[in-house]
Amino acid sequence: MEIIDLHCDVLEKLSRMEDVQFRKDSRLHASLENLQKGNVKVQVFAIFIEPHIPQEQKFYEAIRQVEAFQNKVLSEPEMVHITDWKQLNELQEGEIGAILSLEGCDCIGDDLHKLKLLLDAGVKLVGLTWNYENAVAYGASESPDKGLKPFAQQVIQLLNERNVIIDVAHLNEQGFFDLLPLANNLIASHCNARALYDHPRNLSDEQIRQLVKHGGRIHVVFYPPFINHNNEVTTIKHLVKHIMHIASLVGIDHIGFGSDFDGIDLTVEKLTNASEYPNLIQALTETFTTEEIETMASKGFMQYISKVGMR
Repeated sequence: MEIIDLHCDVLEKLSRMEDVQFRKDSRLHASLENLQKGNVKVQVFAIFIEPHIPQEQKFYEAIRQVEAFQNKVLSEPEMVHITDWKQLNELQEGEIGAILSLEGCDCIGDDLHKLKLLLDAGVKLVGLTWNYENAVAYGASESPDKGLKPFAQQVIQLLNERNVIIDVAHLNEQGFFDLLPLANNLIASHCNARALYDHPRNLSDEQIRQLVKHGGRIHVVFYPPFINHNNEVTTIKHLVKHIMHIASLVGIDHIGFGSDFDGIDLTVEKLTNASEYPNLIQALTETFTTEEIETMASKGFMQYISKVGMR
């Protein structure tokens, strides 16, 4: 069964550790070898800038990750750079679609031109924040009652004009609700249900309902601290409970996967890297039909993209 994964942090590792090889390297959760073994057909590669990096260096770090994407990921013949959503329907047997995303607008400061350059490089999904405040909005670690900043209007307008998906993962609560009526294309690339585990990176039932009401989707994340208590061994069954809860709220059609591989220091038991996706698929068969699992794995996102592509 083919998988579409909306979030991994391979690029940060590839740009930071020069000796890491994308094709096959035990230090990568989502190496090419692991993607192939896990039947991942499309992988989104996030540009993520560590918050401790000085502001004046952040855009340079973003460019370094774009270069790592071009020189290390796209240099593999199996990888196809997706710059137009229509290309997803044209992928051949053995090919894997590679998509760039921006995990937070920290690196652009208040310079819209920098965002334009990243979009020109192929970025198709953009999160307004990571966990902390920037010139656009407030992150999930900030007070939940602070809304979008004035610069957000310019950013959102540009993303709408370019038909880019706006990612609500890492956005604080008021910013989330401020964004809903403004964005043409919405998604939560790697979030779980706050009703099952109360973490600011997870979405409340109301947020999930409103996200879907405004045309969005939620892709569950595999990071144990977003699934259950840290003192418990996190199993695939714990993750499936989040999927079941979200399905009870909005249905299967609006759920997908966003592993966060290579951006996490802890992993779910038997879901430790992209090669183990079949373990998740097998676990889902205990609750869902094959058709429902295929919808979660890839078909639901493809249906969503068909609508995005028509705008």
